[in-house]
Amino acid sequence: MSLLGQLSTKLGKKHIVAGPRFNRWLIAPAALAIHLCIGSVYAWSIFNPALTKHFGVVAGSADDWSFSAVVWIFSTAIVFLGLAAAVGGKWLEEVGPRATGFLAACLWGGGFLIGSIGIATHQLWLIYLGYGAIGGCGLGLAYVTPVSTLIRWFPDRRGMATGIAIMGFGGGAMIGAPLKTYLLSFYYQAPEYLGKVSDVNLVTEAGRRYAEVAGQQLEVVIASASDMLKAPVPGPEGVYVVGTGDTGATGVFITLGIVYLIVMTIAAFSFRVPAKDWKPEGWEPKPVEKGKGKNALISDNHVHIDQALRTPQFYQLWLMLCLNVTAGIGVIGVAKTMISDIFSPNLPSIVDASFAATYVLMISVFNMSGRFLWSSASDYIGRKNTYHCFFVLGAILYMSIPFIATQATVSPGVTALVMFYAVTMIIFTMYGGGFATIPAYLADIFGTLHVGGIHGRLLTAWSTAGILGPFAITYLREHSMNKVLHELASKVDPAAFMQKFGDSVSNLDQLIAAKTVTISQLMEIAPAGTMDPTPSLYNTTMFAMAGLLMIAFLANLTMRPVHEKHHVQHTHPELAMDVK
Repeated sequence: MSLLGQLSTKLGKKHIVAGPRFNRWLIAPAALAIHLCIGSVYAWSIFNPALTKHFGVVAGSADDWSFSAVVWIFSTAIVFLGLAAAVGGKWLEEVGPRATGFLAACLWGGGFLIGSIGIATHQLWLIYLGYGAIGGCGLGLAYVTPVSTLIRWFPDRRGMATGIAIMGFGGGAMIGAPLKTYLLSFYYQAPEYLGKVSDVNLVTEAGRRYAEVAGQQLEVVIASASDMLKAPVPGPEGVYVVGTGDTGATGVFITLGIVYLIVMTIAAFSFRVPAKDWKPEGWEPKPVEKGKGKNALISDNHVHIDQALRTPQFYQLWLMLCLNVTAGIGVIGVAKTMISDIFSPNLPSIVDASFAATYVLMISVFNMSGRFLWSSASDYIGRKNTYHCFFVLGAILYMSIPFIATQATVSPGVTALVMFYAVTMIIFTMYGGGFATIPAYLADIFGTLHVGGIHGRLLTAWSTAGILGPFAITYLREHSMNKVLHELASKVDPAAFMQKFGDSVSNLDQLIAAKTVTISQLMEIAPAGTMDPTPSLYNTTMFAMAGLLMIAFLANLTMRPVHEKHHVQHTHPELAMDVK
């Protein structure tokens, strides 16, 4: 038999049916391992600083990618995750979890390797293709495969089983964040240091800074003390030569690609499927108790996957998931940047690169915890009431962030930092809880016959949110950034501006585009008493996210049971005998 034939034999669904003595608990660690690997996508913001400083390394240079350009890589991965989950759910039923798990490993690991080529050659489209599109498809297949498999092995503990996998996805960044931070430091190489600004002869041409060294003009970046605190390996502030260092991102992508490919492949080959009519020893399904209050939406009937798309309830749930994720994912994608922007100017000794990386790690911890805690709570208070908490409490918390940011500027101290930390962590528990609770909400409303397939199609809301969230937060942030830069420049003495940047304030837009003018550098020459506007960059975004949650609240408030005309006995009589 050929190698391809042998591989097909080991992957095929009919060849991985477990024997009567198989220990079903062996599936749990395999499922958890896959979700921990793909869950590292939540730590994407760790890469943002490195990708936006590819040439400058310690500070952004004119030829480096902008923040708004790289943040969409994360969005692309989430878009393809949702699309692959929607399409791959049905294919999974045909070929089995081992085949889809192995393909997911190849796509996710291979996406990193292709992305590393894009970083090394500074070809942004390759990162989008590799990590975003190919890796995103791997994410989608790897997301649905363990959940579907565990549900079959644990019909007596469905909530716990899905919680194991989905909690692992939320906790992936708990491992990924410190691992990526360590690897970035390991592969990091500082660029050539020319000295302090006062010791180097600098000129400005077309918005770029150059230093005259031995009769040559070398393009340089000027790194402030705060810039160096954010570097993986801190160094002296001053002038650095563009293109002479390495952020380490290429090496990290190669390393992670290989590691994820190996781990996920081993996990995929550990999958088995139960034999037909198998059930846990001594277990018999109990009838669902339904009624009023928290059980009002629970149905004993089933809705076919195609018929579910004809119900208003599907689109209400789609809108609720989309808006909840839009609000959360936009913050997760820029989490490291946001906490640094708000608190680094006033608390540089506390909120440094290490603190920001730890913050990303804690996002993962609370995201993971929320998936278990909120989904468990929904069994007692009901799914509808749980989502009411997400939307009402979430809106209040989002609106509180601008006030906390203002407090951080007016009265610098750890109190505002603690408040910000607490508020955002609660938000992230609800973000994770929304994902973990939605399968049960679907089962309540549509029954269990096709809940897996309906869930896969509902995840297209995740894809949409993967575009809307980062777009909203980056667009609004850039708009705020441009506004405050112009306001600050208007307060600066033109002569001091010329001396600082080697160009007239009339060319401000050109200098901003070349990343020569930044808020931190303008603050160095701003009049005494000028407040740093950096903490206010996200105010508009937070109010917008709160507004989205209130729309979702209305969709949840009007949720009603599915009309009986959509039930299987009315739309697909041939299936009614199998599910009653």
